[in-house]
Amino acid sequence: MIDIRSDTVTGPTQAMRDAMAVAEVGDDVYGDDPTVNRLQELAARTLGKEAALFVPTGTFGNQLALFVWCERGSEVILGENSHIVVHEAGAAAVIAGIQTRCVPDPTGVPNPDDIAKRIRLRDLHSPATSLICLENAHSLGSVIPLDVMDRVRAVADERKLPVHMDGARIFNAAAALGCSVADIAKRVDSVMFCISKGLCSPAGSLLVGTKDFIEKARMKRKIMGGGMRQIGILAAAGIVALEAQVPLLSDDHATAKKLAIGLSQIAGVKIVGGRDINMVFFTHPASGNADSSAKIVGYFRERGILINPPEEGAFRFVTHHWIGDSQAEKILEVSRGAFA
Repeated sequence: MIDIRSDTVTGPTQAMRDAMAVAEVGDDVYGDDPTVNRLQELAARTLGKEAALFVPTGTFGNQLALFVWCERGSEVILGENSHIVVHEAGAAAVIAGIQTRCVPDPTGVPNPDDIAKRIRLRDLHSPATSLICLENAHSLGSVIPLDVMDRVRAVADERKLPVHMDGARIFNAAAALGCSVADIAKRVDSVMFCISKGLCSPAGSLLVGTKDFIEKARMKRKIMGGGMRQIGILAAAGIVALEAQVPLLSDDHATAKKLAIGLSQIAGVKIVGGRDINMVFFTHPASGNADSSAKIVGYFRERGILINPPEEGAFRFVTHHWIGDSQAEKILEVSRGAFA
């Protein structure tokens, strides 16, 4: 099956499987798993931060960051379409005991002025703002430009607030912006990034920041049940991901652009949304009808391609390491039949 539902579906490369098979392991709760220690050191160095911590998932990493930064009963400012708001099951209220205060981000890029207007001090009626969150690259397919991040940083510094980044796809963002991930990461106080999306690692994410922040995060990771013992087996794949897979992400972006061009030539298809990374969003008259879109999903499945039904009226195709030119051609061929 050709799977373009998400870049989370990427299976590990053979190099990852080989590294996992011979990984040296220890008990990470004691801090003596040498392979995860190497991964954490590599992650911190790559992003230009002091320290890093392995966590099970991206959602776990984001929620752990909120748990560390935010006082219970405070609030975090973030985009209304951000992953933390839309796809993390309301965990901020459950784990950190905070509320979210949203700003409009129809393209995935918030307006720094909107963020500034929503910062509040605690009073009899209002919770205090404790954190600002950004998402780069955004799951809407867009990248936040560095100058916008600079403006958000200025707002945060003026009000003495930390900034956390959901950088699940920060390496995609760096490839799209033509900069290093450290250039992006230096504009925020903490970053979570995934090794289990386009980087092909089977599981895991990293949370990076100062040594003090990571020390606090390690304690709260334990509270959340994230002490996973011999995780060097997973960390070994993460090392391969950072050393070998990062340079290949631009190929995924190029494949997505090819798909966008081909899809745009099909009658009724309209390309929408962000086009910065490895995602193609598009509408079709059938995407607004549940029965019609279900038939289209079935049409693709019968021909060996897995896609998701439309969300908020738009289909999303996601390219990744296992989608090359031949797979892209088949996707376009089936698309021409499905949307005829």
